[in-house]
Amino acid sequence: MSKALLTRDLTEPEPIPEAGIARAVELMRSGRLFRYGEMGADQLDVSLLEQEFAAVVGRRYCIAVNSGGGALFLALKVAGVQPGDPVLVNGFTLAPVPGAILHAAAKPVIVEIGSDYVIDPEDLRRKARATGAKILLLSHMRGHIADMDAVMAVVEEYGLGLIEDCAHSLCASWKGRTIGTFGLAAGFSAQTYKHLNAGEGGFLVLDDDAMAARTILHSGSYMLHGQHLSAPGPEMLAAAGEHVPNFSMRMTALAAALLRPQLAELPRRVRRWNEIHDRIAAGLKRCQLIHVPERGGGQQFSATSVQFSLLGFSPGMIGRILAAAKSRGLPIKWFGADRQTGFTSAPFHWAYAGDQGPLAATHAVLAGLCDIRTPVTLTDDECDLIAQIVREAIETVAAEVAAEGDTWPPSIKVAS
Repeated sequence: MSKALLTRDLTEPEPIPEAGIARAVELMRSGRLFRYGEMGADQLDVSLLEQEFAAVVGRRYCIAVNSGGGALFLALKVAGVQPGDPVLVNGFTLAPVPGAILHAAAKPVIVEIGSDYVIDPEDLRRKARATGAKILLLSHMRGHIADMDAVMAVVEEYGLGLIEDCAHSLCASWKGRTIGTFGLAAGFSAQTYKHLNAGEGGFLVLDDDAMAARTILHSGSYMLHGQHLSAPGPEMLAAAGEHVPNFSMRMTALAAALLRPQLAELPRRVRRWNEIHDRIAAGLKRCQLIHVPERGGGQQFSATSVQFSLLGFSPGMIGRILAAAKSRGLPIKWFGADRQTGFTSAPFHWAYAGDQGPLAATHAVLAGLCDIRTPVTLTDDECDLIAQIVREAIETVAAEVAAEGDTWPPSIKVAS
């Protein structure tokens, strides 16, 4: 059995393009890092980025803010969410998503997921009916795209306002329609390890004039909203100006300078990320005790990581498998751990979200769900080694369990 080590740092992002670095240095030398200029629009980095990002997604307006979670909070506010309102959200997501709901003083209502990691349309229907919720915050978690035909059927049946969390799905689509264009609004992220990297940052994209005007004002434009190139008419902004509070959630000019040259890199990045995903997934599928959901149907994904489930293992065994992989240089995130770790958490960790009932299906799926970050610079050999380390970690633990006198698992079959 091979004991080769993975020597790559899976948290290592691609360098910022030289054009972004040059513009950032120019801004730092000028000191003009704020997106608005009192003497006029002395620099338009953020406004130009908003215009360009809206074009990439295919929506009328884009407002750049300081985080993806902040974008989702603003989406809820401008969609009319009031304190105490129930907001539906799928159970496989990250903490900033229920956090955005609570930031808006609303109540998360967690909807079950299936073995394919996406929202269960039937549980969505049941909970929409039971709660009277008017908003669905749909998280395309880790780029896994639900059956949007089924989701939209429930949205239309119950008159739900749909907000899409697209932090992991930039450039994804469903049956040719861009993810982020199905609902009232969509939030994207520019946090490091996403498709675009500014360290931190977010975008809210939408089409409605009134919602866009309120988002610009909420984001913190003061009375300088005329400097937005992606915006409704100035009369609409002026009319709302004294009624919409400033939440100070702007993106800085420095973040925008880093991001603008990266837009041109998206097609190459997405293509390579998907190649990496598919190669690792194929290697993982060689083990009968690993489940990798098929990404078929109508979805075109854009994966920056790979997820899989360990089938039938106890929590203790999973912990041992992950430790064996880590000893060979491969860190694996696990959504079934007792305690939330790093960026990874699950609904049973979110005491702040209130009692959600049993969520049996979601917890059963998350109990074995694992996640590996995949930098876009991984080589094919490194992809193969990652899958091999996971398979061999399972074999190692199986042998240890057998030596301890346990009869399960009796054998591990790895396809040739």
